[in-house]
Amino acid sequence: MLLGISKHGDRYLRTIMIHGARAALRCAERRRDPHSIWVTRLKLRRGANVATVALANKNARIIWALLTHDDQYRPSILDQSSVARLAALRSSPPASVRSAGAERSLHSEFKRT
Repeated sequence: MLLGISKHGDRYLRTIMIHGARAALRCAERRRDPHSIWVTRLKLRRGANVATVALANKNARIIWALLTHDDQYRPSILDQSSVARLAALRSSPPASVRSAGAERSLHSEFKRT
């Protein structure tokens, strides 16, 4: 089982990874690649801080794999149908977010009366 980023190891490196993930998260909302769509949906479901740490963790694992295997990063190439499907997923929020929004609007209606 893979766990999150622990507090062991180089504190400065961990801080830099989190700062980089936070910057990438801000830019991810405007991008259409699979990683950006994944982290944007995660941010909607779990919040910005959890998504930031998850992205930093994912980036650390990618970096580790690249250094271990002496390889270069190659982003996945998608065909047009996959791009359209991912764009459709990105445009609609997850069901939990939709239901929470509806619940909040119902709650506000009851509160006014």
